[in-house]
Amino acid sequence: MVKNMGSLDKAIRLVFAAVFVGLYFTGVVSGTLGIVLLVLAGVFALTSLIGSCPLYLPLNLSTKKDK
Repeated sequence: MVKNMGSLDKAIRLVFAAVFVGLYFTGVVSGTLGIVLLVLAGVFALTSLIGSCPLYLPLNLSTKKDK
């Protein structure tokens, strides 16, 4: 898989994932929206850990700085 995420992009995704998980487990968000946010948090965390966003590929985007 092509690495197409920069370090700032990864950090922002991890912060959003943590916020979404926190909102769900503190009871601020529940029900269907809570489940959707948990799934989105999982996707954000996974993509930031592997450093590649599948959505960036067809759009030919990259936030990674070339060396």
